[in-house]
Amino acid sequence: MAIKAKKINKILDEAIPLRHPLKINEAMRYSLLAGGKRVRPILCIASCELVGGDESLAMPVACAIEMIHTASLIHDDLPCMDNDDLRRGKPTNHKVFGESTAVLAGDALLSLAFEYIACNANNVSPDHLVRVFAELSSAIGSKGLVAGQIMDIVSEGKVVSLKELEYIHVHKTAKLLEACVVCGVIIGGGDDNDIEKVRIYARCIGLLFQVVDDILDVTKSSMELGKTAGKDLVSNKATYPKVMGIDEAKNFAYHLMNKAVQQLACFDTAKAAPLYHLAYYIANRQN
Repeated sequence: MAIKAKKINKILDEAIPLRHPLKINEAMRYSLLAGGKRVRPILCIASCELVGGDESLAMPVACAIEMIHTASLIHDDLPCMDNDDLRRGKPTNHKVFGESTAVLAGDALLSLAFEYIACNANNVSPDHLVRVFAELSSAIGSKGLVAGQIMDIVSEGKVVSLKELEYIHVHKTAKLLEACVVCGVIIGGGDDNDIEKVRIYARCIGLLFQVVDDILDVTKSSMELGKTAGKDLVSNKATYPKVMGIDEAKNFAYHLMNKAVQQLACFDTAKAAPLYHLAYYIANRQN
């Protein structure tokens, strides 16, 4: 992960040079290069390699996915959304650059992501690129991430069922993770069966990510997390510990991790090793 992340960080740094207008490029770079684990682009690359593809094929799409993810974080932190002051251990984008610039920085990163694929994925076939664009745009629009966000907003302060909570997080978190692995497999030349297996895997680790996030929110400090702890409790948001209880939430996380790794059984063990590791990493992360 460290080796892949270093390559990704270098490409992301080069993708947004400091040019006129300086303020918007500074704001884009501030959040994009603020650190983070680069789980999403690494998932994309690992999935491409899983089916015999090369890292170089997946890298433009992987880096574009990180741009999309960062755009969603900038917007999610805004006062009109989650109203967060801290992200990756640093002040959020709007706290540094102002709300209007933060909105524009998120917009610019989102559009840059698709431009970056179009201009840099030169060795990927046009048919595969069309499928990648369709998968990504679906994952972040009103059938994906935005659907999860809006349901999260309208559910604040209400009693939410486990089914409703799963809908929120499948769409808000898991859909983009699904796009990471599906795009990787498409680029790598995998078939429909491969796509279905990795899609289930990603849906499980997407939910797993959120369950663990909810558990950490009530068990760790802001310093340990690198973001504001206990915020969901204050804003009366539905979380897995709140709906299920913390012990059942931990059991559910274990179930999701096992279901995720079961999807990898039909692949070459060595090639699947990074995906096994990522599932265990997400399940056991401490921030």
